[in-house]
Amino acid sequence: MPKNLPKNLPENHVHLYEVGPRDGLQNEPEKIAAKDKIALINSLNKVGFSLIEATSFVSPKWVPQLGDAAEVMAGITRAPGMRYAVLTPNMRGFEDAKAANIDEVAVFGAASEGFSQKNINCSKQESLERFRPVVAAASREGIAVRGYISVVVHCPYEGAVQPESVLEMAEALLEMGCYEISLGDTTGHATPESVSALLDIIAAKLNPDILVGHFHDTYNYAVENVMTSLSYGIRKFDASVSGLGGCPFAPGAKGNVSTGLLHDALIAAGWQTGLDREALKASEALVTEMGLRPR
Repeated sequence: MPKNLPKNLPENHVHLYEVGPRDGLQNEPEKIAAKDKIALINSLNKVGFSLIEATSFVSPKWVPQLGDAAEVMAGITRAPGMRYAVLTPNMRGFEDAKAANIDEVAVFGAASEGFSQKNINCSKQESLERFRPVVAAASREGIAVRGYISVVVHCPYEGAVQPESVLEMAEALLEMGCYEISLGDTTGHATPESVSALLDIIAAKLNPDILVGHFHDTYNYAVENVMTSLSYGIRKFDASVSGLGGCPFAPGAKGNVSTGLLHDALIAAGWQTGLDREALKASEALVTEMGLRPR
């Protein structure tokens, strides 16, 4: 569990985790300079997030856009109280991340066999075996580990995903030592109805406090899916500045739900986020200056 989580927040507070620098940029076709990624993260530092997902320590062969992870982590200005998280699929990635002095790591499995093979080139069970030493090593170092589950509703290779498959993966990651589980609607096919069907199973077995909603906005349902998740007690959601995003292994998937769009919808519905909307607008303007746009 991270040591610096915000405390004494109001009951209507919703945590928004910024994943734009990693999930938002990983699928960009044109090379983005490390200095621009650093500038984006430094801009996002001023918004008031408790966590920014900064990059991914994966093989440049698989995700070339994030091959400069060490340079980015060395170049950012670290804001007080901020957690900077990175993805680490294996021990090599973890060792590189540790050398970069990260605060938190994430391992990422899938709810379907087809996506697991395409995304990380192994079966679901093999992925868990890869993660186990990473989580153990992080625990020894006092580094928190977040567990991602991709394609929790729909797989681009297998179609509809059963909630029981998601629950099985979530329980395995928690048993391993992950402190929370991010439920990823990777293809953006989820609807409020399919989210309810998923959470009827998941939230009945797992404490909503350890669940995070991660919705892509392919069919413009992401905000509605967040609102549905709130009714199940989930209060943490991933979002991406300006709606950047997409997955190299999920053809047709569009960006993550826009941080600004989600923030505004939450405020209008009576929730609080604690974010500085003007600072977020400055980050959105920087995204535009970089020539980036939602996919």
